[in-house]
Amino acid sequence: MFSNREEGLARVCELLQRAGFYLFDVHHVRPTPFDLIARRDSTLLLLKVLKNADALGPEDAAGLRLVAEAMGAVALVVGGTSGPHELETGIIYSRHGVVIVSLPTLTEYLTKGIPPLLVSGPGGKFARIDGPRLRRVREERGLSLAAVADAAGVSRRTIQLYEEGTGADLTVLDRLERFLAVQLAIALDPFAEGLVGAYRSQPEEDRAPPRVRGPLPPAVVEELNERGWDLIITLRTPFDLLAREEARREERVLIGVGDLQSAERRSRLLFQVARVAEGQSLFVVPERRSKTNVDGVPLVSYQELRRHAGPEELRELLRERRKRP
Repeated sequence: MFSNREEGLARVCELLQRAGFYLFDVHHVRPTPFDLIARRDSTLLLLKVLKNADALGPEDAAGLRLVAEAMGAVALVVGGTSGPHELETGIIYSRHGVVIVSLPTLTEYLTKGIPPLLVSGPGGKFARIDGPRLRRVREERGLSLAAVADAAGVSRRTIQLYEEGTGADLTVLDRLERFLAVQLAIALDPFAEGLVGAYRSQPEEDRAPPRVRGPLPPAVVEELNERGWDLIITLRTPFDLLAREEARREERVLIGVGDLQSAERRSRLLFQVARVAEGQSLFVVPERRSKTNVDGVPLVSYQELRRHAGPEELRELLRERRKRP
């Protein structure tokens, strides 16, 4: 546990760096749905640190999930308590579809390779059962569903559900493992997408077109959509728009929108976030004038964006603008 959020942030940063993550701290930026962005190899994390995990509201969680999905990242909250109670080690918690772990749980996972085994739910603590192993052991030993159910104190139908992969109450799991003398609990990966519900709330083909807010002209958004970009307009983030090429979805462009003064103020942050995410960045301004980039972030005017909206054209323009002051 940690005594306050600032201490928690410092300890999480130190842990991630020790575990080989490259990270950038954005917790001082307001507003933003995440405090840290961190990458190690192919794992990209968006982390929020809260002394009390119950402080994660539905709107904050939705913003965190949206940005994580858009960036191909894992949304994770590191918490100290849930109300007056400390978060336990080795247990996955969740709020509004976001995974929550204690700092000791994350430390054990990253430094010792010890994954959590339990999920905290409304009815208690549950484990994910290795259904195929349960069935194999039962059949190899000639045990009926009734015999295993009687030992576990549950119904035959419940044992069938366990064999299909349904989670089990901790007490029942303990009875099963003692009776069969095998481990049935599956280790949980807190970085796994879909652990407490998929981040993607609807299929790609069913997602509604992005709604335009702020100074980005609707015509520009429509043209980007028509020229092969899948667009996500984000809320309360260091960037305003994320563009993914439909043919190369792993490549992402983080886009800021505003006047030149806004670009001067926000570009360094945008550059650092894109760098950790291994994506590209650009800032869209009404008129570019003589500048081609700010702090390494290419500047593109509305008119230039319309002319170079195609993926290849835009990539070439960004390469050229990054090289010039």
